Amino acid sequence: MAIGTKNFFMTDVRIEASWKEVLKDEFEQPYFQEIVSFLKKEKAAGKVIYPPGGLIFHAFDSTPFQEVKVVVLGQDPYHNPGEAMGLCFSVPKGVRVPPSLQNIYKELSTDVGASIPNHGDLTKWAQQGVFLLNAMLTVEKNRAASHQKIGWQLFTDAVIRKLSEQREHLVFMLWGGFARKKKELIDGSRHLILEAAHPSPLAGGAFLEVSTFLRQMNTCRHTEQVQLIGGLSSYLTAKTLRTQSKVGLCTLGNFIVLPSLRP
Repeated sequence: MAIGTKNFFMTDVRIEASWKEVLKDEFEQPYFQEIVSFLKKEKAAGKVIYPPGGLIFHAFDSTPFQEVKVVVLGQDPYHNPGEAMGLCFSVPKGVRVPPSLQNIYKELSTDVGASIPNHGDLTKWAQQGVFLLNAMLTVEKNRAASHQKIGWQLFTDAVIRKLSEQREHLVFMLWGGFARKKKELIDGSRHLILEAAHPSPLAGGAFLEVSTFLRQMNTCRHTEQVQLIGGLSSYLTAKTLRTQSKVGLCTLGNFIVLPSLRP
């Protein structure tokens, strides 16, 4: 469904209906109109913006609001030609798998024995409930973090708050210092928050040193074992919420090891 903001800069931008309803007030905020104005001016000046207009809200289109189970937060889209597709860490098939995603694949293989795909397209994760959100939804070609200050973080912070407030028992994967700062937007009594180093090689291999999941086991309070679906080892220690409800039986691994995600 096309986005409701009439003057949005690209007519082919699409956003799924449930997200359109949840975020309708954000689309009318002055800061959002400033984002629209900025992007229109940049395109008019001949700037190349990634991802293509129809993929800016691809994460929202791929994972409807009520179907989100896991949230993975990235920073900004890939800025090289042909890479950005609106899903954090993901690149289209045929594009070289980025180093950060290679490390994610390696950790999954080590942690749960998942086979490593020969491509970097994470669409099937998104379709199964993994919300792959970048904090900035656009970037200028060959200029990393170029749209970091145009207002996108106001929008994506609102997205995180909406998920925290209106959903229950989600798993938030916060990798690296930037993502971990978003922890303050999430109600830890309603959701499970898993933190780790960023998977980038620039983190010095910290992401690969110890399993994110095993590391979290040692820090959770009021824990009990819950059997997982999808084959993430056999058990994961999950935080028991104050409501005495268990956190949803889902972590990133649940989705990655499904047969449908193997190449």
